[in-house]
Amino acid sequence: MSPKCYDGRFPLHPLVPKMNAPTGRPPHAQKAPPPASIVPELGWHCGHYFYRLRREMLGDSDDIASLLAALSPADADRTERFQGYIISGHKADFAIMAMDPDPLKVDAIHQSIMASGMGHAIEPTWSFVSMSEVSEYVPSVEQFRINTIRDGSLTSEEVDTRVAAYEARLPMMNHQRLMPEFPEWPAACFYPMNKQRVVGANWFTTPFSHRRELMAEHARSGIAFAGKVSQAITVGVGLDDWEWMVTLWARNPQYLKEIVYAMRFDEASAGYAEFGPFYTGYRATGEEILRHCRVID
Repeated sequence: MSPKCYDGRFPLHPLVPKMNAPTGRPPHAQKAPPPASIVPELGWHCGHYFYRLRREMLGDSDDIASLLAALSPADADRTERFQGYIISGHKADFAIMAMDPDPLKVDAIHQSIMASGMGHAIEPTWSFVSMSEVSEYVPSVEQFRINTIRDGSLTSEEVDTRVAAYEARLPMMNHQRLMPEFPEWPAACFYPMNKQRVVGANWFTTPFSHRRELMAEHARSGIAFAGKVSQAITVGVGLDDWEWMVTLWARNPQYLKEIVYAMRFDEASAGYAEFGPFYTGYRATGEEILRHCRVID
């Protein structure tokens, strides 16, 4: 008899149940799997795309209008969020950022740019694919109460007031994290980042309670720039080469320099962060991009 087969002639060990033998217990209810979809249950897809113009390949007969149309998508093709940028430096000439529940709608803008009448003279230089989320480090209302009491300088009435205010604004803040509005501010910067996995500074083996404290410190540094800088943190884990993408918008590029410098001293950055390339951009329409790049007058 093959050792892989059991024909029922010999009794099994009492601790080994016979295959398909009745157990006398009701079968476990099977939870229905979620529907198959490319639309996230929470959050939106996000795409950052960066391009360089190959000026030696530009010609008099290039269809500039089709590129301008790609950079200003019609209502049917427009994603929920979209902005274009002039990029400073030699890493790229221009960029777009788009967000939508449908990842193919986001990528379709990139495809339209490359398929335009100027696509032969456009070189993609970098991209990042990510999704929005509500971070696990965002305090619950109860955790916020604990943190507020720990401060030790407030009366119970003041604690209750702060907690009530936080509870009231938390849904709005989480909505902004999942479906961020793009401010119409002139300056922006974009950079990917990871958390380190090195001996003595492994973010992923650090206890969650300590990580939460470090991220709370990091958040307090950012709050100091309220009204000057807005951010969107999207997640590339499982989607792209880096773990997160940071997008910062600013009323003035000076604030980009100041906030990044200030937050470098937080332990979450100083001890655990790895940063990728920085791209600095200035919000622009398609015509402004091509005029700046000396493609049109």
